[in-house]
Amino acid sequence: MRVDQFDFALPPDRIALRPAAPRDSARMVVVRPEGLEDRIVSELPQLLRRGDVLVFNDTRVIPAQLEGRRGDASIGATLHKREGPREWRAFVRNARRVRVGDRIDFGQGVHAAAVEKGEDGSILLAFEGAEPVELLLERAGRMPLPPYIAGKREADARDADDYQTMFAREKGAVAAPTAALHFTPRLIEALDAAGIGRETLTLHVGAGTFLPVKAEEVSQHRMHAEWGRITAEAADRLNAVRASGGRVIAVGTTSLRLLESATGEDGVVRPFEGDTAIFITPGHRFRAVGGLLTNFHLPRSTLFMLVSALMGLERMQSAYAHAVETGYRFYSYGDASLLLPEG
Repeated sequence: MRVDQFDFALPPDRIALRPAAPRDSARMVVVRPEGLEDRIVSELPQLLRRGDVLVFNDTRVIPAQLEGRRGDASIGATLHKREGPREWRAFVRNARRVRVGDRIDFGQGVHAAAVEKGEDGSILLAFEGAEPVELLLERAGRMPLPPYIAGKREADARDADDYQTMFAREKGAVAAPTAALHFTPRLIEALDAAGIGRETLTLHVGAGTFLPVKAEEVSQHRMHAEWGRITAEAADRLNAVRASGGRVIAVGTTSLRLLESATGEDGVVRPFEGDTAIFITPGHRFRAVGGLLTNFHLPRSTLFMLVSALMGLERMQSAYAHAVETGYRFYSYGDASLLLPEG
C-alpha cells in the first residue's frame, strides 16, 4: 500500500493545545461497522458490556527533553529509548555539530558523552556521574510535549500533570499513552459499577511515535523498538476474560501494540518482557483485542495505519472527515474515538 492512501487534510485549529476539563468531558466518536455515533468519554460505561476489560498502559512520562551546549553549538536532545543504566538513545537537534566522543553540557551539572551515531540519525548518549539518570533528568530536563504542541507554545507547570495519566507508575516513557488521559476517578467508579474490569501493562512509549513516515510504500517503513512488559498474572486474567466471552478493549495504541505482540496465533496472551517493533497495517489479523479507545492521529502516520487495520481504511477516513467537519479536537490533548470492529 502507498503511504499517501493514509493522508487527510487537517485544519491547524483542530490541534488541541490543552486537554478537556474535566478530562472525561472530552468528545468521543464511536465507530462501528454500522456507522458513527457522537458521545462523550464519560458515557463509556454505557457503551461497553459487563465482563469487558479495559487495558491501560501504566508507563510514566519522564522529563526527557534536554537543552545543552557542545562548545559554541546549541544542542537539543529528546531521549527516546533506554539502552543501559546510564545510556539513552536520543534524537538530537543540530546533530551535525556533535561528533562521537563529544561532551554535551545540559546545565544543572548534567553532562553526557556522545557514544555512537545510529543509522536513523539518533545519537547514543552516556550520562556522566554516579547519580541515577532519573534524578539528573528531574533537574535538567523538561516535559517532552509532542512537536505539534511544542511548536505552538512552551511546556509549562500545567503540563507536568496534564501530560500524565492517572495510571502512570513505571517511569520510562518520553510520550504519554494519551488515550488514558481521558480517565478520571469518577469515570473509573462508574466503570466498576457497570462490571467493566481493568488491567495494566507497561510499554515505555518512545519519541519515534511522532516521526513522520518518509517512505512512499508502507512496507518500506521501519518502526523504532519500544520496551514493554505483560506479567504472567495479567496474561492469565486477560485469557480468562476472553474465555468467558468478555472483550479486551485496549486503551491506546500502545496497549494494543503490546497485546498483539504478546499474543500467539492461537489467541493466547502470554507473558512478555522485552522490545517490540510491531508495525500494524491493513491486513493484520488481530489476535488479542476486541476494541480500541484512542485519540485522533496524524495523517500518514503509523497510528492512522493501525486504526485503519482495525476498522478498515474507508471507514476511518469517513470517521476522521466527520471529526474534522464537526469540530473534534485532534492529537494528544484532543478528543477520543471508540473503535468497535464487531459493533
